[in-house]
Order: sequence, then structure tokens, then C-alpha cells
Amino acid sequence: MATYKDSGVDIDAGDRAVELMKASVARASRPEVMGGIGGFAGLFDASSLKNMKQPLLATSTDGVGTKTEIARQMGIYDTIGEDLVAMVVDDLVVCGAEPLFMTDYIAVGKVIPERIAAIVSGIARGCIKAGTALVGGETAEHPGLLKEDEFDIAGAATGVVDADLQLGAHRVKSGDLIVAMPASGIHANGFSLVRHILATQELDLTRNYDFDKSLGEVLLTPTEIYTLDCLALIKAQHANIRTFSHITGGGLADNTARVVPAGLTAIYDRSTWALPQEMKFLADIAGVPQGDLERTWNVGIGMCAIVDPSVGDLILRSLAARGMKAWIAGSIEKAENEGAARSLLKSEYKG
Repeated sequence: MATYKDSGVDIDAGDRAVELMKASVARASRPEVMGGIGGFAGLFDASSLKNMKQPLLATSTDGVGTKTEIARQMGIYDTIGEDLVAMVVDDLVVCGAEPLFMTDYIAVGKVIPERIAAIVSGIARGCIKAGTALVGGETAEHPGLLKEDEFDIAGAATGVVDADLQLGAHRVKSGDLIVAMPASGIHANGFSLVRHILATQELDLTRNYDFDKSLGEVLLTPTEIYTLDCLALIKAQHANIRTFSHITGGGLADNTARVVPAGLTAIYDRSTWALPQEMKFLADIAGVPQGDLERTWNVGIGMCAIVDPSVGDLILRSLAARGMKAWIAGSIEKAENEGAARSLLKSEYKG
């Protein structure tokens, strides 16, 4: 006799995981959410969109990449979900969209209910920080494809922006300022390089080195979620906010170039900030060339806002009031020639 459990899939464990995650999911809600988890689809009341002149739905999907391997090695599963939410919702807010709801997908080699619940608790916490509802998800057990302690997570979110309020490169002008918002760490990009350094330099994730906690804990610092800060700026200063750039894979210059129109260049002044300690540590110990470092990691800036120069100081004060220590990191200038880079860094890092 062959059973599903014999093949490596434990339905009872899956049901137990759902029970354990219900409380977390219930906290990550909004008034528009209809019903609870357990249905075939999540329902969201979109009737309020009728108040918009031309509502544009925005969607984004992403994962956390190989940062999940650090979580597995450390046995810490309740932070990685925040990274997932950040990677998805902060892409939406770049165009001015408010993230409305999100779904997640967790693939595991073996369902361990407590581990699944810990991952989902992080996702729910991230959704709360972004003002986004977690309306559903899927946990898939893949015996034979993944080892029992291996897992991967992904997610997708939907947001909305009125067409008249859409942000983007079309609003960017010469003379605009670049407001930098600090990263909380390496975030969730470039961990293939991190893991390569860990292996080749034989670094111990449980050792503190020069940090106030273990290297593994430093690397698992959740990605900052900028959604509500950006939405607050949009609400207060929409006419003066040109757009945002979420600094993810590809680094600071490449991601900023995505929101700078032809004929203009974003010029960052490295001397306005210091390279984060963990990035400097890893780069120094492994001899990572600066070019590779800057195209792989965020170098300390997780989100930037391109704003009218008349409100630069006001934007800094507004973010400071929300607990965000932002700074003016550069400006938008006319390109020197037709083929000039649309974003570049100059000077050297502080310190």
C-alpha cells in the first residue's frame, strides 16, 4: 500500500501550519478584505477605486533569493518574510501606487508547521509595516526536489494609483535633488556574492567579528520597508515629488538610471555617506572590486526620491519626523553628451 505521506507529503502537517499562521495573517489585514484565509481565492473590495478618475492597477512579484540559505543555516525563519514584502511593495510605490494586497508562495522540502508559521509571521509583519493586506498564499511541499530543511519564498502584490498622480521619469527635470533613504543592511540582493565570500574566506556566521551581534544575524537584518514613508511624501508634496527608485539588484546607479530620462544624468556624491560596515567588511576581506560591489549591493541607500529642489529641506524634515534619517545625496544634471550614463557616482565614500 502506498500513501501520499509515504511519498513525502504530509497533509496533516500542512493543516497544522495553516492553523499556526492564522493569527499572523489576521493582523495583516485591511477593511477592504472580504473573508479570511482558507478559501480558493482572496477577496478585496475595490469599490473605493470608483472615486478615482482613472485608477491604474500596478502589480509586482519577487522573491528573496539566496538570502534564504543564510536563514536556513542560522535556523532563523521569522525575519525573511519582511524581506519578501519589501522587495515587492517598494517596487509598487516607485510609480506612486499604494500597495493594496499581497499573496505569498512558500516551497519546502518538508512541511514543518512551526517553521512555516515563523516565515508567515515575518510576511505578515512586513505587510503591516507597509499597510498592505495579506489575503492568501500557498505552501507547497516538494519532497525529492528540495531537501527537508530547504525552502524558497516568493510573493506578488497589487496596488493602485490614479493616472493623474502617477510618478515616473517623465516628471524628472534638470536641477532636481536626490534624497537618499538609508538601507537597513544588504537587504535581499547580492547574496550569491555574500555566500561566495562566506565560503572562500571560511567565515563563521555565528561569530561576531567586529559587529555587536553575530555575522549571521547582521546579514539577516530585514530589508527596510519604505512604502508608508513614500506614500506620506506623495500625499503631502505630490507636485514636488518626481519619482522614486527602489535600489535592488543591479545597484544604485543602474536602478536610478531606470527613472532618469534621456538627456539627463543622476549624479551621486559618495562623500555624503559612508559604506555600511558589513559591506565594507565583506569587500575588504575578499578583495571585492568597487565596481562589483556597487553593481551588486545597495551601498547603503535602499530608496531614493527625486524631488523639486525647492522642497529638499522640507522632505528631509518630513522624513526625520517619521524616524527616517535621509540626506541629499546628489542631483539631476543635463547629460554631457547623447551617450552619457543616466546615473553615476563620484568622489569617495565618507570615512
